[in-house]
Amino acid sequence: MQSLDLLRSRVTSPTFRRVLDDVHEKVRAGTALSDAFATHGDQFPRVYTASLLAGERSGNLDAVLRRYVEYTKIIATVKRKTVSALVYPAILISLALVLVAIIVLKVVPAFADFYGSFGADLPLITKIILRVSDLVRTQFIIIIAGIVGAVVVALTWVRQPGQKARFDHLILGLPGLGPVARKFATSQMARTLATLLGGGLPLVNALDISAKSIGNQFMAHQLEIVGGRVREGASFASALEARGVFPDVAVKMAEVGESTGALQDMLNTVADFYDEEISTTMERFVTLVEPVLLVIMGIVIAGLLLALYMPLFQLSSVLAG
Repeated sequence: MQSLDLLRSRVTSPTFRRVLDDVHEKVRAGTALSDAFATHGDQFPRVYTASLLAGERSGNLDAVLRRYVEYTKIIATVKRKTVSALVYPAILISLALVLVAIIVLKVVPAFADFYGSFGADLPLITKIILRVSDLVRTQFIIIIAGIVGAVVVALTWVRQPGQKARFDHLILGLPGLGPVARKFATSQMARTLATLLGGGLPLVNALDISAKSIGNQFMAHQLEIVGGRVREGASFASALEARGVFPDVAVKMAEVGESTGALQDMLNTVADFYDEEISTTMERFVTLVEPVLLVIMGIVIAGLLLALYMPLFQLSSVLAG
């Protein structure tokens, strides 16, 4: 009760304060701490409430909470590194799109008026760019509405029951992105399982909770099936291997962990291994994609400008002749 009072006095968010007030009242009335937090399931991850439950059952709540804090720090670090690696390529692509848009919408029309006054026959590439520019300017609202509509339809489709899992399955099959997504989901699964097992939860319960903590819905569904197989008496490693979607390294490490009684340590090792691989892959991706994007930007913009200035070179040669 004193800890909850101290927390309430330090919280600045009104919404979070109301949640803690409710938890405080429930605990004072005799409700278990894990049950009090579980009633606000939309505010707290399932892994957190499960960790509280494991800590209460084992009588070692402080150690379980410390383990959960380490878990969240590692997961947040991996996500932050991944996002940071994608920021610079996203900025380059955005700048390229802005520059192309300025050329198409502002520069090309000025050249079109200039060439129209001469009535000269233009090169094919110049004609194509002029027509594309004219189409974009005259149908700009329709094009933007079409893009927005397509995005809305895609988001609506993904949010339908079962479609998110299909979309995540498609992502796993993409070259380059698929292996990274699979490794990240496996790392999430392994670290969550290790955290819950370390808190004293049985493997079957830990699998059910871990399945709900994985961002990739397809991999989460596969882990739910694994949990069902384990509940029926199958070993964890054999159930993983039967699904055929989890990396071989994770399956073999789980098999070693089960046979030696060190499953928690092996799962932490698997998570560390894939976190390191993800970090290395993203660093290589950024190192490779930066010069590639710069070259592509240069080729596109140079091609546009060359196509616009090519008739000027022809006109100057005609006048000189």
